[in-house]
Amino acid sequence: MMIQRTAGEKLKQLAIGFPAVAVIGPRQSGKTTLVRDIFPDIPYTLLEDPDTRRFAEEDPRTFLLQYTKTGAIIDEAQHVPQLFSYLQGIIDNKDTTGRFILTGSQNFLLMEKISQSLAGRIGILKLLPLSMDELHRNGIHKKNYEDYLYQGCYPRLYTDTIIPSDYYSAYVQTYLERDLRQLKQVQNLSLFQTFLRMCANRVGQIVNFSSLGNDCGINYKTAQDWLSLLETSFIVFLVRTHHKNFNKRLVQMPKLYFTDPGLAAYLIGIRSSEEILNHPMKGGLFETFIIGEFLKYRLNRGFESNLYFWRDKSGYEIDCLIDRAGTELIPVEMKAGRTISGDYFKNIEYWNRLSGQKPERSFVVYGGVTNQMRGQCHVLPYDSLGPIYDLL
Repeated sequence: MMIQRTAGEKLKQLAIGFPAVAVIGPRQSGKTTLVRDIFPDIPYTLLEDPDTRRFAEEDPRTFLLQYTKTGAIIDEAQHVPQLFSYLQGIIDNKDTTGRFILTGSQNFLLMEKISQSLAGRIGILKLLPLSMDELHRNGIHKKNYEDYLYQGCYPRLYTDTIIPSDYYSAYVQTYLERDLRQLKQVQNLSLFQTFLRMCANRVGQIVNFSSLGNDCGINYKTAQDWLSLLETSFIVFLVRTHHKNFNKRLVQMPKLYFTDPGLAAYLIGIRSSEEILNHPMKGGLFETFIIGEFLKYRLNRGFESNLYFWRDKSGYEIDCLIDRAGTELIPVEMKAGRTISGDYFKNIEYWNRLSGQKPERSFVVYGGVTNQMRGQCHVLPYDSLGPIYDLL
């Protein structure tokens, strides 16, 4: 089964405008499948293959010479960083666009080399796992949102027959063994795995580095460094407070989310969708799922995140503020409950009074099925996010 990706259109645009394009994102998010589908006639080479990597490392000039006429898809390009300098010379000597397509799952290594050698010559597309919209457009619908939270959104979970817990167990080990072993910042992989699980148990919460470090037996600085690694390898993303002060007494630390709710659920210890129904982390998982959908919508179209949150010292909070190019802030609250409650509107009402925002451009996303326009805001079911997408 081939799942059509929204990002394909943006990838085609970048290939028209740049001599090279890099598609980056977490492992197994569908980067290779996407680029081979969009560019079926360009030769493909994988630098995780030992023989191919050895050839590229020992003789990068000759390795690239075989692709000077045809171009190439170079998968996991960060494994041979010396290629980038030679690639620069080839690109500068040709006028053709879209000749080299690079992919990489280690953003911290790949982007460093791109900025050193290919800045201004390469278009960059970030690809996260499948969005709910992509699943729906390919005829895949889940009965309950708990099924999305448990199964997650990695393509293989929908194209192959595999139990999510088996998939995520292998995924974590691959990430730890392949990616992190290459980095000097992580010597103790077992301790880092504990850190990863502690992060999952804080999904949807404000990051307290001291508390996070203490729970894992590491110091504040190490907790910061390790969270940065998770962020640059697309395991987590951080949503920061908005800089516009409607109230001076604001919380400043970012909130923590996982790019895939299924991975977070696995790390928390959830092994079935039924376990989510009464789980204390249900709200955090629901929030990471919905705000992740907003992020995927942006990235699939080549835009960076415009998502923030807001919380003051009195406890009022808006889960997500969408910054529309500095002209408007769209508030979105996320509630996992299936029944609309008056409590859903407390923070929205407070924010609208403070900011002057209109109810019709304020939203609560919840776990139910009814689309309603209330006096305080627009209430949307979790699987009907179109009105918010229109404002992203």
